[in-house]
Amino acid sequence: METEVIKPKNKIHPHKFTLWVGIGSIVMMFAGLTSAYIVKRNQSGWVSYELPIAFWYSTIVILLSSLTIHLSAKCFKERMMGKYRKWMAATMLLGVLFVVLQFIGFKEFWQMGMTLQANVSFSFLYVIVGLHGLHILGGVVALIVMSLKAFSKKTRNYSIVPVDLICTYWHFVDLLWLYLLIFLIMIR
Repeated sequence: METEVIKPKNKIHPHKFTLWVGIGSIVMMFAGLTSAYIVKRNQSGWVSYELPIAFWYSTIVILLSSLTIHLSAKCFKERMMGKYRKWMAATMLLGVLFVVLQFIGFKEFWQMGMTLQANVSFSFLYVIVGLHGLHILGGVVALIVMSLKAFSKKTRNYSIVPVDLICTYWHFVDLLWLYLLIFLIMIR
């Protein structure tokens, strides 16, 4: 008689699965929006525009935040909790700075007369970049919660799952911003 060793299956954590389903939905939403942008851009009355300098600064900020969240997760895994707290707080502050720079960019658009009612091209821009901003804002809220928990004096939970979740999400919104920025440069 043969004996068979049954290995446990590598299962994905339910929260990670939910996050990936959410990311898939967000990808489909932005694919639809950018596709609609391409179609509408070929109609008469479309107005081209230059992206504000604040969008370029915000790109540098979000790239830096991707580095800091990576360092944060690495420190958490190595149980260097002081450094983990520092990098998590830095990521949160960079996330807030990204949102502020995006707001400044929208303010520049508004001052140039690029309002929602001015032209459909501006409406698309506001919707696409604004929705990304809302996703960043959600990530910033999660970063604030993670930072508060990291600095809390209460009993510590050393589960890597929340850290992995925020890290994955933050890298995703970073890549999404790079895609949108390149898209808006190439297609406008």
